[in-house]
Amino acid sequence: MKTAQQLIAEAKAGITEVTAREVQDRLAHGAPLVLIDVREQNEWSLGHAAPAQYIGRGVLESQIESIVPRDAQVVLMCASGNRSALAARTLLEMGYTNVASMAGGFRDWVASGGAVAD
Repeated sequence: MKTAQQLIAEAKAGITEVTAREVQDRLAHGAPLVLIDVREQNEWSLGHAAPAQYIGRGVLESQIESIVPRDAQVVLMCASGNRSALAARTLLEMGYTNVASMAGGFRDWVASGGAVAD
């Protein structure tokens, strides 16, 4: 049996992680990336990255295909980068080819000056 931390560490070892600053820079330069926030609805409602779309982690697998094509550049974010790492691993398993997790998540987005919406 594995602990949650072991699962997260395994996921992070097999995915790409990007920083909030890297995502902000890519967006500022017009990169066609899709930023998906996988936090819980109540977390999203308290504030979220302005350019992000919401798809909760619990429904990601059943909703992502109707919203985001498999060849899109996708960056997933959560509060700290753990849930998004697990979600990134799942999307890779689903055939998404250009997916990353935002290390540090929403906390680092805010700390690095990213735009926040209510």
